[in-house]
Amino acid sequence: MTTTATAHPIIQRYFELAPSRDTEEYFVLFADDALVEDEGKEYRGIESIRAWRTEVPLVEYTITGIEPVGEKVIVTCTVTGDFPGSPFAGLKFHFEQFDADQVMVLRIRT
Repeated sequence: MTTTATAHPIIQRYFELAPSRDTEEYFVLFADDALVEDEGKEYRGIESIRAWRTEVPLVEYTITGIEPVGEKVIVTCTVTGDFPGSPFAGLKFHFEQFDADQVMVLRIRT
């Protein structure tokens, strides 16, 4: 993970853990009833998020922007990995609900 600005600690932790397959620490980041949206599909709850996670390739993130919007934070990244179109610049992670310990709503959008 490369950052150009400082994000909330739970968001920093997300980008530290997301590139690895050591997923138990990654899943602890999410509330039991968390919602993740990716590619227009919603995954609600840890089991659904686990299923989603097994389908996405491992990637590296370079954070290119962090924008607080009220209580939300939008993190813009360049994502590099084994997928068509890599590297992909401008992927936006909308952390819509989170606290010091867990993410409740994350929407990943282009």
